[in-house]
Order: sequence, then structure tokens, then C-alpha cells
Amino acid sequence: MDADALLLLSFGGPEGPDDVLPFLERVTSGRGVPRERLLEVAKHYDHFGGVSPINACNRALIDRIRTALAEAGIDLPVYFGNRNWHPLVEDTLAEMTADGVRRALVIATSAYGGYSACRQYHEDIERARAAVGDGAPELVKLRHFFDHPEFIASATDAVRAAFEQLPEAERDAARLVFTAHSIPTAADVAAGVPAEGGHRYSRQVAEAARLVAVELGVPEHDVVWQSRSGPPSVPWLEPDVVDHIAVLHAKSVPSVVICPIGFVSDHVEVVWDLDNEAREWAVEHDMGFARAATAGVDTRFARMVVELVREQTEGVAPRALGEVPSAGCGVNGAPCAVDCCLPVRRPAR
Repeated sequence: MDADALLLLSFGGPEGPDDVLPFLERVTSGRGVPRERLLEVAKHYDHFGGVSPINACNRALIDRIRTALAEAGIDLPVYFGNRNWHPLVEDTLAEMTADGVRRALVIATSAYGGYSACRQYHEDIERARAAVGDGAPELVKLRHFFDHPEFIASATDAVRAAFEQLPEAERDAARLVFTAHSIPTAADVAAGVPAEGGHRYSRQVAEAARLVAVELGVPEHDVVWQSRSGPPSVPWLEPDVVDHIAVLHAKSVPSVVICPIGFVSDHVEVVWDLDNEAREWAVEHDMGFARAATAGVDTRFARMVVELVREQTEGVAPRALGEVPSAGCGVNGAPCAVDCCLPVRRPAR
């Protein structure tokens, strides 16, 4: 497959106090979230001066990807677009069209399948192409990478470094806990997937966690969730990370190491939920606490992106460590299918 550009497609985040509420309104548009809840969430951003670190993280990642592409002898311009804040993907695609791009590969900043983690990025692509109209480049989303060796290696070394933050005497007894963004349990089931593989997102998160734990030689670990929203009446993936730390404390676990395996880079939810709420709870209860870096800061992550590009442009054989299939998304290195990760439609009552 020929390609003449690479687009990094991400969630987006505010870059100043005046951006926060418009950003949150865009994120929650059509979901009926009360304004009081938006104001409550906005306080998290106020804690960081109204700036989410995600755009800066993505710009730094793009720089590493450009370097890795150059080192691989690949002349491919890299563009940056977001779903929810500037640079919006519609504007970026208009720029790409003006630059003469005809076909671009897309790396989304999510390793996993599922509606929010994958399907919505296809919708972003469709919306942007419709906004640009005739002449918009073809956009091909690269496959899931939750079990790619470079992703796992990046996360593994980040966890190893986090263990080293603890006093040496506490490391052997510390509990390793992996965390990812919670979603409604109903959204964890993908349409068109066999029952044994239907829970695509949670199974892939659990598999990535298992692979990291195996590399570390850690015999036991936990997978928990964070950043849930929505009404309490709607079931979401559990347990919550802070609730789980409380359970570990009740079992006399002296220290915890948290790995945000569900996230490519830091943003407000990672920093607030883990570095503030989870860490503060642990400190208040005299528990040791260390948090691993997200995998995207590692240069191997950029090399992985180059490898995913070469799977499409040069037919490089795909690499994967896991036992959980992508179930139609990127099987044998193919790009994500445009109809992948469709949510299950419940019958009307």
C-alpha cells in the first residue's frame, strides 16, 4: 500500500483556562451531562492551570516518530489531529488536502479495541473526510498494538523503574496494579465477535497487563479501572483504582505500583486520578506508592509506530506477543477494518 503521510489522531485537551469548559462541552455533547458535573470536572483542569498535558505529550511523540521514520529511511510527513480540541482533525485533514496528500495512514493514540478506544476514531475519520468533501485523502487506520513487543517492552521498563522508586525493602511485597479507563459494561461487548472474544477491550487490557507481568517475572497482579463517569445506575467496569487500593490496604499490603497500561500518554485523567487521588489515598494510609510512566514516552514506542507503518507500505511481517485476538481488527497485520468495533445494539423494549 502506498502512503504519502501519517496522521497521529488523538483525543485532545485544553491548553488554557478559557478552553476548559468548551472542551468539556464538546466531549459530552449529546450525552445529557449536567452543567454542574462539567464544572466539577473543570476543577481538575484548574489544578493544572487549565492545561491538559496530552497535546504536549503528543507533539513530543510526533517528534520521536519523525526521528524514527528518518532513521528508518522513510520520508513521510507526520500530521496531528484531535477529536475534541485543536488541532481538530477536520482542520488537519483540510491542511493535508491542500498539501496534496492522497492517502495517509492513521495511528490512533489507543492500543485497544472497543467503541471508545477504536470505533470512535473511525467515526472521526469519516466525519473529517465528509467535512473536507471531494478531494479528501483516503485515511487508513493502523491496527491495534496492545500486544506488540515494543509496546510491552516500553511498559515493562516503565514498571521496573516504578518499582525502583520504592525503598528496596518494600519492593518484594509491593502489589502490581494495572489500570485503564473504565467504560460501561454494555460497551465492552463488540458486535460480530464470537462470545469467547466479545469483551474485546477488557480482554485486551488484561492481556497487555499479563504480558508485562510475565516479562517482569511478577507472579500476581491486578487489573482495575479509573475515570468512570455517568449515572451510578449504569454498570461500568470495576473495581475503581482507589477502591482497590483501599482493599489492598485492608489486606495489609504495604505498597502498590500502578501501571496505566490503558493509556499511551499522560493527560488530566491519568495525572489527576493516579498522581493525585490514588497517591494521596495511599500516602494518607501509610502505603508506599509508585506510578509507572505511560509507554508513549519511550523511544521504542515511536519505533513501533514505524513498524506498523512498514507493515502497510512494505509488507513487513506483523509481530504480536499475545494470545487474545484482535477479532477482525488488524488480523495478521491488516489495517483496522472500517466496520470494526461496532457496539452491540440492544433490542428495543
